[in-house]
Amino acid sequence: MLKVLVIEDEIEIRANLLELLALEGYDILGADNGVTGLIGAMQFEPDLILCDVMMPELDGYDVLAALRQEPKTALIPFIFLTAFADKGDIRQGMKLGADDYLTKPFTCAEVLEAIEARLKKQVLIVEQYENRQSQLIERQRQVQQFRDAIDQEKAALIDDIRKQLKVNVNRLNSANNLLQAMSDSLERERGVNIIRSVCADEIKLLSRIPNFEYLEADLMMSLQMDDLSQDKLSV
Repeated sequence: MLKVLVIEDEIEIRANLLELLALEGYDILGADNGVTGLIGAMQFEPDLILCDVMMPELDGYDVLAALRQEPKTALIPFIFLTAFADKGDIRQGMKLGADDYLTKPFTCAEVLEAIEARLKKQVLIVEQYENRQSQLIERQRQVQQFRDAIDQEKAALIDDIRKQLKVNVNRLNSANNLLQAMSDSLERERGVNIIRSVCADEIKLLSRIPNFEYLEADLMMSLQMDDLSQDKLSV
């Protein structure tokens, strides 16, 4: 059951709104001024708030400003009730984060339409947020998967290079021993050629080592560009 908090200092208006909302199946709570309204919002945690502008203790603007500073009430849809709704008042309320204005006297239909419209929009906002969170989790999974693949590639490459280096070191030792044992210039040339060949193989091995930091940076850049395109689509 959706919960609605009504903050209104005029007893008759507050009572009428509470009765209307109760008949529509909402879970309701009434507050007769801004202070009790703030306390009620913190404890009741409503899905939507209807609040008068002109009230004793705290006016509606002060109530809205206080609610927007608290994490658990910052996103609650907020509709002002006012007898005076000039452009300056509306601009001030919207700047503080108000979602709508209802000008007194208002009809039951206007109240219900305003509430339903704001609640529907809130559902869409929540869905978008949840979708965004799902996308973020998927991005994190992709990054971790890529990092795991890099770690596996690193391990396999290092193991292969270690084996090749061991073979090449043995070849270098053999060539060195051959050069020491042979006095003939042709044989020495043969040994030098072997050493040159091994050195060339060593250079090839080194060229096989990719820059893993660049690989990961390329992935992150790709994901960021994808996020930007998604943002443009959502706008």
